[in-house]
Amino acid sequence: MNINVKSPDYTVSTAYGDVPVREYDAVIVGSGAAGFGCAISLYSLGYKNIAIVTEGRNMGTSRNTGSDKQTYYKLSETDDVESMARDMMSGGSMHGDLALVESTCSTRAFHRLTSLGVPFPHNEYGRYVGYRTDHDTAGRATSCGPLTSKYMTEYLERDATEKHIPFYDCRRAVAIVVYNGIAKGVLTLSDGAYEVFAAPAVVWATGGPSAIYESTVYPESQTCALGAPIAAGARGINLTESQYGLASVSPRWNVSGSYQQVLPRYVSTDRDGGSEREFLADYIPDSSDLLAAVFRKGYEWPFSASKIYRDGHYLSSAVDLAVFSETMRGRRVFLDFTRSPSELMRGDEVDISLAGEEAYDYLKKCGSTADTPIERLAQMNEPAIELYASRGVDLYREKLEISVCAQHCNGGIEVDKWYETRVHGLFVIGEAAGVFGVQRPGGSALNSTQVGGIRAAEMISSRAEKTHRIDGGALSALMQTGRGDRVLTLDGVMAQRAHFAHMMTECCSFLRERSSILSMLEEVKSELSRFDMYGAADACALCELYINRDILITQSAFLSSALYYIDDGGKSRGAYLITDMSASDVLLSKLSPETDTAHADSVLTASYSGGGFDCAFEHVRPIPTGEDWFENVYRDFRTGEIYKK
Repeated sequence: MNINVKSPDYTVSTAYGDVPVREYDAVIVGSGAAGFGCAISLYSLGYKNIAIVTEGRNMGTSRNTGSDKQTYYKLSETDDVESMARDMMSGGSMHGDLALVESTCSTRAFHRLTSLGVPFPHNEYGRYVGYRTDHDTAGRATSCGPLTSKYMTEYLERDATEKHIPFYDCRRAVAIVVYNGIAKGVLTLSDGAYEVFAAPAVVWATGGPSAIYESTVYPESQTCALGAPIAAGARGINLTESQYGLASVSPRWNVSGSYQQVLPRYVSTDRDGGSEREFLADYIPDSSDLLAAVFRKGYEWPFSASKIYRDGHYLSSAVDLAVFSETMRGRRVFLDFTRSPSELMRGDEVDISLAGEEAYDYLKKCGSTADTPIERLAQMNEPAIELYASRGVDLYREKLEISVCAQHCNGGIEVDKWYETRVHGLFVIGEAAGVFGVQRPGGSALNSTQVGGIRAAEMISSRAEKTHRIDGGALSALMQTGRGDRVLTLDGVMAQRAHFAHMMTECCSFLRERSSILSMLEEVKSELSRFDMYGAADACALCELYINRDILITQSAFLSSALYYIDDGGKSRGAYLITDMSASDVLLSKLSPETDTAHADSVLTASYSGGGFDCAFEHVRPIPTGEDWFENVYRDFRTGEIYKK
C-alpha cells in the first residue's frame, strides 16, 4: 500500500549507479503505534511535508502482539506526575528527566488515543477506571483487552490516512545518511533498488531487537533495525536490560495473566511428540510451591532473578527455569488446558483449594472453579480463548507449545528529553528508544510510543530546518553491502542468521555466563570484520544480508554491554541471572541469587568504534525539581526557549 507518493525530486550518482531522491521536511521510519503517532503529531503542528517509510504496513510489533489483557500505563486521575516518575525510576537505571516526560505527557497521549476512538473502557461518569499492574503503586493501568496495541495502531493509521500523509510501503531502511554528525535522510532498499528519502529530521520508530534471539515472541515478520542508528553514530544505552517470559511458539504470543492463573498442566514430550509427562515436579518438588508459582506467573510474567527461590519456597520464575531446562534437554514443552495438573487432584476429583489460599480466593472471586483449565479460562477470560482460535489453535482440543522467549528491550538507542540522539536530527521513539532501565511498570512501553512521538514532533517543528542535497560519494559507502565476491544465496544468509540467533539465546538471554558471552562476541566481531566479502545472489538475498549486518551490529552491542557489566562486578538483576550453572542446577541448588544494587544509579552506554564498542557507566540524571512560575514558562514557550533547555 503506497499512498500519496510523489516522483523523485532528483537523482544522485553513486559508484553503483544513479539513486532517486525524494525530499521531505521529516521522514518517519516504521508503521507501528510510535511511527503513526509521531506522523499525526507533526501534521497537527502544521508540519505537513512529511512521509512514512516502512518495510511492511502489517509487519510491526504493535500490530501483531498482545497478551491476555494487554496493558497501557498512564497517569491516574488521583495521581501526580512526580509520583509516577518516581515509580518509573524505582526499577533502577532510568534517567529522571525521561521519567518525568513519560509521566507528564502520558495524559496528553492517552486522551488523544481515546479521541481517535481507541476503545479504552470508562464508566457511566466518563472515568477511565484503572487497575494495578507490575511495578505500579497507583492503579495506573488500563486495557482494551488482548489487542490494545493493535487497536492503537489501527486508529492512528486511520487518522494518518485521513490526513493524506504520504506512505511508502515495502521499503527496508538499510542506513541513515549522516554528514558530519547530522542526519540528512534514509537509504532504503526495495526489490534490489535503492532510494533515498532526504530530510533534516529522521524519526526511527522501528521497534525492538527482534531477530537477535532464536527464542523470541516478537512477530516473525519483524527482524531488527537498531544497528542502523548505532552505525550512524547514535549510542546504545542499557542494552543489558530486556524482558523474557513464557510465550507460545506458534503463534508467537505471551502466555501471561489468565493463561497461568487458571492453572494449566505443564507437559513435555520428545521431539516427535511422544513420551509425554508432567515435568514441573521434577524441578519444584513441593506441590504447594508448584501451584503457587504457576498461578503467580500470571501477574509476575517476566522472568526475574529475584523470584526463583526465597525463604524455603520456590517462586514464579522457577517455572521459567524448569521450562528452559526441558528445552535444553531436547524436549518440547506445552501448556495443556484440557486437564488439570496432578497437584490439583485429590484422588479422581479436582480440588481447587489445593492451589493455596491466594489462588483459591482469586479463582472463586472470578467464578472460575470448573474442573479443567479451559473451562476455568472460559469463565475468567473468554477472549483469551478466542484469540488463539482466531489464529487456528483450539485450546479445547490442542496443547500449546511454549518456550522462554525474549519479549521487550528496556534499553535501546540513547535519547534526550526530546527523544533526539547524539546525531543531530535523528530521533528514536517507541521500543527502539532506550528510555527504561532494569524494570518498568507493565504497559509503560505503550505509553512511550505516544509520548516519544509527541516530543520528537514538537522539537522538529520548532526548528523547521530544510533538507540538503545528498552527496553521492558518502552514499556509495552505505551501498557496499552485498558487493563482495563470496556470493551467498538466500538460504546461506538465513543460515548465518539462525546460527547467531541460537548462540544469543543460549549465552545472553535470561541466563548469562561470562565465558560464553566473550566467545560469541569474538565470533560476531570476526563475522562483521569480513562482512564486505559477501555478495548477494539476488535481490532478496541482498535485503536479508543488510538485515544480517544490522543484527550482528546489535548483537555485538548487547554482548559488549553484558560483558562490560559483568567485568565491572555486575550481579544478577531484573530479567537475567548471571551464573555458570545450568537452569536445572540453579533449581536443584535452591539458588537465591544476590541481586545487584551497585549499578542502580547508573546507565550503561555503548558507542560503536572501530568495529567494536566502547562501554561506560554514567550516573542517572535526577528528576528535575524547582517551581515553574507560569509567566516564565509562558515566555519561554512563546519564544521557543523551552527547546534550548
